[in-house]
Amino acid sequence: MTDIKKLREMTGAGLADCKKALAESDDMDGAVAYLRKKGAAVAAKRSDREAAEGCVLVKAENGFGAIIALKCETDFVANNADFVALTQSILDLAVANKCKTLEEVKALNLNGHTVEEAVTNQSGITGEKMELDGYQTIEGDNIATYNHMGRNGLCAMLNLSKPVEDETVGKNVAMQIASAAPVALDENGVPQEVKDNEVAVAIEKTKLELVQKAVEAAIKKAGFNPAHFDSEDHMESNQTKGWITAEDVAQVKEIIATVTAEKQASLNEGMIQNIAKGRLNKFLKESCLLSQEYIWDKQFTVASYLQSIDKELTITDFKRFTLKD
Repeated sequence: MTDIKKLREMTGAGLADCKKALAESDDMDGAVAYLRKKGAAVAAKRSDREAAEGCVLVKAENGFGAIIALKCETDFVANNADFVALTQSILDLAVANKCKTLEEVKALNLNGHTVEEAVTNQSGITGEKMELDGYQTIEGDNIATYNHMGRNGLCAMLNLSKPVEDETVGKNVAMQIASAAPVALDENGVPQEVKDNEVAVAIEKTKLELVQKAVEAAIKKAGFNPAHFDSEDHMESNQTKGWITAEDVAQVKEIIATVTAEKQASLNEGMIQNIAKGRLNKFLKESCLLSQEYIWDKQFTVASYLQSIDKELTITDFKRFTLKD
């Protein structure tokens, strides 16, 4: 039992696994190696499984902040104290060493093993696939962090351009980031590809809406309820209920085909482009952090809220990660 206790303290493995490891090995080193091999075998066996749960943590100190996620297969393992402690240990090392990439984190030494080996070993203990993911960093002298409701599933951090006396300023904006999920700091940070895609989607959506509006108006003018003809399934269902007849369906389908063709041929491209631009502006306002409506006081945007505290105060960078996106 003394050896089992010692092995458990060294590896974090379960009682049964430690007993078997000692029984299969000549000494303590052999038992540790046995457990490590078991972890590698489990990791290989479950490599094709999805690791959709996990633990997300955030930390900042000495001008460096990081978010990291250690993923697993079930929330049972994700909420286990040992699993959370391992994630925290890895994050502590990453921040202390100011690692810029996940590969740097994996190569760090954790209790005599690399971080990557430690994760593999833990996989052997739990029997689940595990992987490090979502490593994001930020640098600055005024970093604020937020772990959403302390549930280790969604974290955010940001760096203010200058220090402020009230610590809630940074925390509240970090909560905004967690809640509103901005895609960029401002419009300049939104990739052109994203903007172009938003415009393309807006153009198609606008065309469909204009055609649909014309079709519905024509159906109403003919004396029918457009809701009864908005899909093939509804038409079939409403016929069964006796609300409409086969003749009604044939007449409305002819109206839909005729009006759709006429409206598509007469669409005003200039008007469509203007509507699409308006939708792009709306997307940018809602998706860029500084232009978002400040969730704690809707008379402000995030930018104007910060300026109400200090005219020169803004945000230089932010990061957000969640397992559920």
